[in-house]
Amino acid sequence: MAFGIFMHRADSIYNDIPSVQYQFPKQYLGRAEEFVGDWIIYLQPTKVRNTKGYFAAAKVKKIVPDHQLKDMYLALIEPGSYLDFGDPVPFRIGDQITEAGLLNAQGRISGRAQAAVRPVSPTDFARIIELGIGKTEGDLPRTDKPNEISEEPAPYVHLTARDRIEQLTSRPVRDRNFRKTVLRAYGERCAITGLRLINGRGRAEVEAAHIRPVEHDGPDIISNGIALSGTAHWMFDRGLVGLSNDLEILISRQANDAEAIRSMINPSRALLTPDRHSECPHPEFVTWHREKCFKH
Repeated sequence: MAFGIFMHRADSIYNDIPSVQYQFPKQYLGRAEEFVGDWIIYLQPTKVRNTKGYFAAAKVKKIVPDHQLKDMYLALIEPGSYLDFGDPVPFRIGDQITEAGLLNAQGRISGRAQAAVRPVSPTDFARIIELGIGKTEGDLPRTDKPNEISEEPAPYVHLTARDRIEQLTSRPVRDRNFRKTVLRAYGERCAITGLRLINGRGRAEVEAAHIRPVEHDGPDIISNGIALSGTAHWMFDRGLVGLSNDLEILISRQANDAEAIRSMINPSRALLTPDRHSECPHPEFVTWHREKCFKH
């Protein structure tokens, strides 16, 4: 069992698609090969403005040469394994370094911190995953009433790296983290209506919709998600509304009340998108929805 760190930045010169592949030079080949069949954590460097820190995890399927560039390689990601953290983890928490294995004997950060591809200890891996995905229902104490969970903090239970991997592949955990990342990207606002409604308990009345559904191999990544109100989500899933390549909101000819739907759409008539371009709907998923789901 070997876990690793892949350093990535959105404006990288490398041909990285974190949910699909990670490009690296030959000098890191031996190190990267250790992670095949196991999991890595993505890290944005601290020098990146508004860095997300440790922001996602994925499983490495295999390493292949990049035939387009000499002495370059690609770490291919296991399809469906990539998961954005609902709570990105900072490199430092207070005065402490999150990745404790980077400290040398004098307690200072070693040169290993500069390596774009590096191993991470099982202990550090488990800690970062724990902080990134948050508590699961199983981590919270039950009350004496069925189907209720106490708000009192649960006693800390140490989970191993292998335990954390089981959580990374758990559908409820993935759904919860997908919701967090999508709603944060869209400011908890419905991308079709433009409404931002908060209920009496402070919870956003908006849902995270997959553009290409999980049951049709849609990944749990922000660019495959849209924040939608319940009604808009229902219409999107049933193909009554769709998206053009430039994210104009389309209304199906099969809708029985097109005018009512049109009245719900925000004045721009286009999807309201996140500020970060990398978090906007990817054309591949938009096209899939329009061709496979939208009722023309």
